[in-house]
Amino acid sequence: MRQRTDISKENPAAYQAMFGLENYLKSTSIDDRTKELIKIRASQINGCAFCINMHTKEARSKGETEQRIYALSAWSDTNYFTPEERAVLALTESVTVISKEHVPDEVYDEVARYFDAKQVGELIMAIITINAWNRIAISTKMMPE
Repeated sequence: MRQRTDISKENPAAYQAMFGLENYLKSTSIDDRTKELIKIRASQINGCAFCINMHTKEARSKGETEQRIYALSAWSDTNYFTPEERAVLALTESVTVISKEHVPDEVYDEVARYFDAKQVGELIMAIITINAWNRIAISTKMMPE
């Protein structure tokens, strides 16, 4: 399979705008491991091999365990994740497949139990950003290294 186009070269301003979101996410209060869980889980749902490859490596470099990474697609059936992480993963799934049932109140309310309003906004932006990256990588057929 070959990459269709390289947006970073063909549309550098658009690519830089996406990196603006990434740079914003670096400044948020959400810890790096949680951000990587969001990125991996959304990428699994979207079937983005490029992002799964990238973010599992990043998660490991930030101290995430192999066991939790391997179990992430079945997180709700394990006890490997904290209540806060479970709320974040449920929100990640709801926002990623938003056309299914939007974001149910119970999902939003659960994440709001653990995070303040600003942090919930930060989580939503992290989820939106990885979904955008997934769509770029999938539509252009970016290949993992």
